[in-house]
Amino acid sequence: MAIVVKLDELLHNRRMTLTELAEKIDITLANLSILKTGKARAIRFSTLEAICDVLGCQPATCSSIAGVEFNRTGAAIGPWRALPC
Repeated sequence: MAIVVKLDELLHNRRMTLTELAEKIDITLANLSILKTGKARAIRFSTLEAICDVLGCQPATCSSIAGVEFNRTGAAIGPWRALPC
């Protein structure tokens, strides 16, 4: 199960460059690029919050789980396995 980051789509819709976003959230362009390409292994909640604040979105808007579909009520359907907490 992979988490897909949809930063390209959000930036395009807001007519913002990756460089502008990096400056606004005070993160290096290199680290933001790693996140955008899906190569990041982790993200701090503070970074996710800063991205969402600048882009005016929710965490679920800028990411999704590959291979998992959701019905109209938001419940996951299809082949997936819940991870233990």
